Amino acid sequence: MKNHPFHLVDNSPWPISSSMGLMSMTSGTVMWFYLNEMWLMTIGSIIIIISMIQWWRDVVRESTFQGLHTKKVVKGMKWGMILFILSEVMFFASFFWTFFHSSLSPSMEIGMNWPPMGIKPFNPMSIPLLNTMILLSSGISITWAHNAILNNNFSNTVQSMIITILLGIYFTILQAVEYYEAPFTMADSVYGATFFLTTGFHGLHVIIGTMFILISTIRIYKLHLTKNHHMGFEASAWYWHFVDIVWLFLYISIYWWGS
Repeated sequence: MKNHPFHLVDNSPWPISSSMGLMSMTSGTVMWFYLNEMWLMTIGSIIIIISMIQWWRDVVRESTFQGLHTKKVVKGMKWGMILFILSEVMFFASFFWTFFHSSLSPSMEIGMNWPPMGIKPFNPMSIPLLNTMILLSSGISITWAHNAILNNNFSNTVQSMIITILLGIYFTILQAVEYYEAPFTMADSVYGATFFLTTGFHGLHVIIGTMFILISTIRIYKLHLTKNHHMGFEASAWYWHFVDIVWLFLYISIYWWGS
């Protein structure tokens, strides 16, 4: 028994195993770059995946079956997600700062021109525009899912979330095709570096967001979430809207204006 609304978590091995996996993967990535050996990176990745699965399983048990996520705890988690998204905003702001620093005043080293001489940028009316339509459509479908769960319509919630997942996968496939057909590489001046750094990290966020929504969909299908208790789904929806907004800035500045 306790006389407070807070969740004091039990002892868990997953934080230390996750840190060991991250250290192994990071060191293994350096080994892969310099020695062309991937075994340590592979081991670290496996440790991280196992730790994630086990840790999230415990969180699901604590929130769904043990009732430990009270209103006070959920409020703290919401603020934590908001601050995390704000940190991601600053993360991408640094990439846009790099892009505009070089594009608004091109230096002599890149021919005092933007895009730099010899760089053939993508046509913004081709795959980039299609990907914009895909992400905007996925934003509509995830909003539909949010409205459906608030109205206890779980069949519509699952359907709309599956649509969102499929659109996220479609976006990732198209971005992979775009990278494969790219007429320049990351090594092609500051344009190639900023382009692949910004779009690549955004693509990684799309993959993470798709996984986030997939887990929420499975939990909704298993009736873990209700109209009054769906913090996990709400966090995935906020994250997905953040990914959408970043892409709009990215498309307008890098693909359209920057080309």
